[in-house]
Amino acid sequence: MDNRSGEMMVFARVVESGSFSAVGKLLDLTPSAVSKLVGRIEGRLGTLLLQRSTRQLTLTTEGKQFYDSCVRILDDIEEAEQGIATGKAAAHGALRVNVSLPFGTHQFLPLIPEFSQRYPDIRLDLSLTDALVDLQRERVDVAIRMGTLADASFQARPLGTSRLAVVASPDYLAACGVPRHPDDLATHRCFNFNFRRVRDEWPFRLDGQTVYRQVGGGMLTNNGETMRLLTLNGLGISRLALFHIGQDLADGRLVELLPEFNPGDTEEIHAIFRQQRYMPQPVRVFIDFLVEKLAP
Repeated sequence: MDNRSGEMMVFARVVESGSFSAVGKLLDLTPSAVSKLVGRIEGRLGTLLLQRSTRQLTLTTEGKQFYDSCVRILDDIEEAEQGIATGKAAAHGALRVNVSLPFGTHQFLPLIPEFSQRYPDIRLDLSLTDALVDLQRERVDVAIRMGTLADASFQARPLGTSRLAVVASPDYLAACGVPRHPDDLATHRCFNFNFRRVRDEWPFRLDGQTVYRQVGGGMLTNNGETMRLLTLNGLGISRLALFHIGQDLADGRLVELLPEFNPGDTEEIHAIFRQQRYMPQPVRVFIDFLVEKLAP
């Protein structure tokens, strides 16, 4: 078996079965032939992919990376052949998605039932976190990012924008008073994030100009959903996006503060994905779905 896709298929089957002999029986090859084929791949790549012992085969770090690539490539080949054979390509395969916790909880998770019904053969691998992850290193297919994009090495599709607002719960305001001016926040408990951002200060519009005020005195958190829950429980004041707290404001669980000083800034929302010559179909249909459901 000389072709690269055939070698990838054999290697993937070895990883999945954990045995040279099992794959040999499946493909009518001797265990020795299967082992030599894997050795040929390792020689060409110049790295060890499998740790061998008398009892088991264990993937090395490079082996895991190569296996993930093999699965992705073999899925693409199968998809292409299936599309030609049937006249249409059914989107299928694994799709790794990274979404911020607030956006994922309040905007994306409610859409999953419809997406899964429309594309039942796509298996979502979903991570919700406000921490920025390296798409390349973490093998993420699509990430939804809030704010200005700093990395130009990825492609992006806009999903919309969201205004931000300073908010507190009625219970907090009854206990601690209502701030009437941005400078009043110095005596209040204000929440902020504990990870690096472009700015930690809050912007306000004063005398026709945007100024920034350092706030503090409240807890630091690593995600907006925790901040929202702390605010709902009357523990302090937050500045959050309306896509996140719009329903809380509508229901009276939160109250917008200092609206006359709001600078009107917005938070951009993008779906970002790795640049590549041919976009995998699961990535394409997923992004199209997001644009259909979320973009204005």
